[in-house]
Amino acid sequence: MEQLLFLVIFYLLPTLISSIHNSTTGGCAIIRPPRDGGIRYRGLTQEQIRSVQILPVDYEIEYICRGSRIIVGPKVRKCLHNGTWTDMNQISRCLLVCPRSWMSLENGRVALLPPGQPVEGTVLHYNCHAGFLLEGFNISHCTKLGKWDSPKPFCFYDSNYTGKKKLYIGALFPMSGGWPGGQACLPAAQMALDLVNNRTDILPDYELELIHYDSMCDPGEATKLLYDLLYTEPIKIVLMPGCSSVSTLVAEAARMWNLIVFSYGSSSPALSNRQRFPTFFRTHPSATLHNPTRVRLFQKWGWTKIATIQQTTEVFTSTLDDLEERVKEAGIEISVRQSFLTDPAVAVKNLKRQDARIIVGLFYETEARKVFCEVFKEKLYGKKYVWFLIGWYADNWFKIKDPAINCTVENMTEAVEGHVTTEIVMLNPETVRGASNLTSQEFLAQLMSRLGGKNPEETGGFQEAPLAYDAVWALALALNRTVAPLRAKGWALEDFNYNNKEITAEIYRALNTSSFEGVSGHVVFDAQGSRMAWTLIEQLQGGSYKKIGYYDSTKGNLSWYGNDKWIGLGPPADQTKVIEEFRYLSQKLFVSVSVFAGLGILLGIVCLSFNIYNSSVRYIQNSQPYLNNMTAVGCVLALAAVFPLGIDGLHIQRSQFPVVCQFRLWLLGLGFSLAYGSMFTKIWWVHTVFTKKDEKKEKRKHLEPWKLYATVAVLLAIDVLSLLIWQIMDPLHITVEKFTKEAPKEDLDVLIQPLLEHCSSEKMNTWLGVVYGYKGLLLLLGIFLAYETKSISTEKINDHRAVGMAIYNVAVLCMITAPVTMILSSQQDASFAFASLAIIFSVYITLVVLFVPKIRRLITRGEWQSEQQDTLKTGSSTNNNDEEKSRQLERENRELQKIIQEKEERVTELRNQLAQRQALRSRRRPSVPNQNQNHSVPSSHAEPPSYSPATDKQSLPPSFSNSSDLYQGEGKLSRNNCHNSRLPLLYK
Repeated sequence: MEQLLFLVIFYLLPTLISSIHNSTTGGCAIIRPPRDGGIRYRGLTQEQIRSVQILPVDYEIEYICRGSRIIVGPKVRKCLHNGTWTDMNQISRCLLVCPRSWMSLENGRVALLPPGQPVEGTVLHYNCHAGFLLEGFNISHCTKLGKWDSPKPFCFYDSNYTGKKKLYIGALFPMSGGWPGGQACLPAAQMALDLVNNRTDILPDYELELIHYDSMCDPGEATKLLYDLLYTEPIKIVLMPGCSSVSTLVAEAARMWNLIVFSYGSSSPALSNRQRFPTFFRTHPSATLHNPTRVRLFQKWGWTKIATIQQTTEVFTSTLDDLEERVKEAGIEISVRQSFLTDPAVAVKNLKRQDARIIVGLFYETEARKVFCEVFKEKLYGKKYVWFLIGWYADNWFKIKDPAINCTVENMTEAVEGHVTTEIVMLNPETVRGASNLTSQEFLAQLMSRLGGKNPEETGGFQEAPLAYDAVWALALALNRTVAPLRAKGWALEDFNYNNKEITAEIYRALNTSSFEGVSGHVVFDAQGSRMAWTLIEQLQGGSYKKIGYYDSTKGNLSWYGNDKWIGLGPPADQTKVIEEFRYLSQKLFVSVSVFAGLGILLGIVCLSFNIYNSSVRYIQNSQPYLNNMTAVGCVLALAAVFPLGIDGLHIQRSQFPVVCQFRLWLLGLGFSLAYGSMFTKIWWVHTVFTKKDEKKEKRKHLEPWKLYATVAVLLAIDVLSLLIWQIMDPLHITVEKFTKEAPKEDLDVLIQPLLEHCSSEKMNTWLGVVYGYKGLLLLLGIFLAYETKSISTEKINDHRAVGMAIYNVAVLCMITAPVTMILSSQQDASFAFASLAIIFSVYITLVVLFVPKIRRLITRGEWQSEQQDTLKTGSSTNNNDEEKSRQLERENRELQKIIQEKEERVTELRNQLAQRQALRSRRRPSVPNQNQNHSVPSSHAEPPSYSPATDKQSLPPSFSNSSDLYQGEGKLSRNNCHNSRLPLLYK
């Protein structure tokens, strides 16, 4: 019975659990145990554990570890109603415990992080009491193997202990690299430490000691050195990095160890960020302090356009971003912005190509030599250029031999001459004694003594040495002010460790309120921890730097000495002066073309007057004089458009130019519609009448003039409507086209900017496409109609062939001129000449072809001769006799067609009779077998009975007698054998 019950439970339990999970109460999925551990399931056997997937709500599991490992994190988890286990945001791990003997230190202190069991990830910080020195590593880590990663250190007695407690400053001095500022800054800092330690009124119970390394101004090297400073004894209370790239790395990491970072040589604006660098201070002002001075100088010399070139590091990028904001506020434009990583050749070439004149350079000293070697090669120096550089380079930086460049010292000296530097005032110009009881000149004398007589120009960081000196004094004074507040709280400076935020906060407050006189001037920090100072302005004159002024950015006060020198007559222009010069039409060309246009207008008026005066003459009437009048008027309007085509800014004011543009458009449009439209109407009517069938042709030969005038009116209305829509929706206005700048022949710092005025609109190409498309179709259709009607003669319009010739000329000239003028639009003389001459030639040809023959006819033959004739051939046209002969031939042709049809019917009838007769013969001779089988069909030339050829011949017209044989082949009548003079088919 018990076994049966067990089997039932064993097989039904998974189903029950699954149903529980699917019910409204829910359940939790089994989770994995931690590594090197397991899970104790309460109330379940091993077999049940293997088969169960879901555990019910409120079920508890317990983690267990193997061997000597212990649980770190939640040990028991409970299934919740939402299907999850408790504390799932906390990881449970089975870890080995490191020996606890490392957690105590004789004559010293041990800090455990995080508090709790010494398991994997635990860190121990060791610190010896005063008078004892630590032997070994000051930090030890517990590994996953349950062992510490370093031997246990110990504290031994310091035989040199004087009773003063030591405070250690970890410093990174760049002795080499992009800025070898440690060469002078390290001796200056050591000099300050000696003076501080000898003072009885400053930190009397403490002694400051400097632990320093060479960072080479390299963030990668600085990372390794920072690790050594943090993880080797003794504990450092403050860190002192040098260049900006290293300070960025150190200051961002230092807050994790609650360390104050105090820099003496960092100028990066990015370091002025309290969220990113909460414990950072510096005696070197931010590089952005140069920017107000630069902007003030730009304004002083009247420059509104500058260029920049920078090395791609954070310090220079941040400085340039700040400069861009400041110059924008001042109304100054950065026209060119170039950057480089290691090789500035391409960037310098781009500056030259884009005509940069006033150039701000932001880069380290070694890169500065590379830049100016390229500047010499590109000739980007001299009287046209001004370079603004950083002022903290060594004074002879351009004379130092550098294997990375291939320029001589003479080349470099020539290239850098005249450049301007802005530099933070790093040495107090006044003779005052500050906190160190030294004047600035006394400080320089002692520093020179420590340098052993080295040339200051060849010593890196000599200019920044006062900042390093004052940085040590600022730290000492701040630490001295923290002694009393810390003592009141039961703390001391020697109690500092990397976990003590209280001591760090006191040091921060003391530094933030610092204010004293140093050898570099008054030392005070802003809210971002940056030094506030004046800016020194210098210029390289004759190979050496000369002071030309000071600028106080806090008050906006510029102190100017007035000793600045320039290679030219004065400060150069910020850009090549561009003189705008309009291109105008050649006046000789305009006058010449205008004369021809004027003569053409006179010719048009003469032709119009002649046509009106002789409108009653029959010959003139048959040429549709009203249409010819329209042609003459259109020609006059087209010629009148030549004058506004040649008018430009030389003749009228700019405000009047849109009116001229409209005159051009309307005169050309209306002139074309009247002149070409009237000719097109004539040729259209001729083609319509004489290409129809005979019965329709006869009906339409009666000419109704009003239809011709209506056609011209429609064409004119289309043009007027389209021009009105164009003028209302997108009116023409003046636009100015700019061409490539040209250099004058004289050696002047100017360029000529050629300009050309155009008549244009917003959608000019669209409108031109519509107009050209419509006019082009009319021209093509006109050519086609003229070709189709070239051999037609009519008395209603006796000059249609002359019209066709005029249409040919107009169409060809227009279709060539339209695209060519668009291509030549930027060449005012060529464009005007091509367009105006095309108009003149078209008009002259039209007037001469249409009117001159009429004038000549009336003059030579007289008016009465025109009345005796129906039509008069113009050019190559035929006379009235030819037209009458044509009508007679048509009538004769119709008569001959009737005769041919009758003869064809007679031939058909004779064939039928011949076939019947042959059938009768075949029935009469049936008894002759197979005889003449091949000849059973009679010859096709056999004549039927009662047929007489002469009879038919007598019935034919005389032209069909003699040799005109009406039978060919099978006796078909051939039309081609008719005499040519009598039977031509006169169809057209």
